Amino acid sequence: MGAEVCHGREGHDRRGGTRRPLARTGLAVCAAVVLVAGCKGGIDDTDGAKGGGVRDGGGSASAPVSDGHAVSPLKNPYGTKPGLAALTSDADRAAARKLITTVTTKGRGPKTGYDRDEFGYAWMDNVDGVPYAHNGCDTRNDLLKRDGRKVAYRKGSNCVIVSMTLADPYTGRAIQWTKAHATTVQIDHVMPLSYDWQMGAAHWSKGKREQIANDPLNLIPVDGPANGAKSDSGPATWLPPSKDIRCAYSVRFAQVSLKYKLPVTTADKSMMLKQCGG
Repeated sequence: MGAEVCHGREGHDRRGGTRRPLARTGLAVCAAVVLVAGCKGGIDDTDGAKGGGVRDGGGSASAPVSDGHAVSPLKNPYGTKPGLAALTSDADRAAARKLITTVTTKGRGPKTGYDRDEFGYAWMDNVDGVPYAHNGCDTRNDLLKRDGRKVAYRKGSNCVIVSMTLADPYTGRAIQWTKAHATTVQIDHVMPLSYDWQMGAAHWSKGKREQIANDPLNLIPVDGPANGAKSDSGPATWLPPSKDIRCAYSVRFAQVSLKYKLPVTTADKSMMLKQCGG
């Protein structure tokens, strides 16, 4: 895990705050995240990906929790419908492979010049061209509202969520979340911002980088430690602990790649196809 990730500068939310720039915290916070998330990857015996802190043999084989709320990524091309439902039928997995096949590949470029601030401040509401923009609520709360159940708001607010239940797609656990313990649920950039930078976003306009950082297609509320373990990894080196969701995760990664015309590495594409039976 890079230090910028532990600082919350990789696009993985650490604070549950509203619209303001991410704070640069100290190394002590990084150490704490490492202890909780277990940043040292192991080898996933089934898929070859280096598991990001939650390895098979722990909770990684759990069937995903489903309350009927989550939607298949194949039926959610804009990311405005809730959750990430597993793809289990032969037809869906064939459609997933067809989609992933269209993703282009190239080598991962240098990280030189990358900074989270190059993608705008965290969870900004004033980004043009993405769903939920300019609705008066910050992106984080928009996503919690989209995916959460039994949502409760701060008194006098129709934006700030203080508690909810999340069926976490990455671990298969139901999380009873409260704002008092905000980092138990974090917002994952499916295609991490540092990864985006290295695959071509370094040459984009600031406005386009702000779009991918706040586009609901690229954002999923998930278990905090699992998200911290992911860091800026592609699918070849990190996959969700819950094996049943890995094909759906690969589809969502591909959807972001295709929408923003960002390639992935050859190893990442191969791993994505493998998760869907390719």
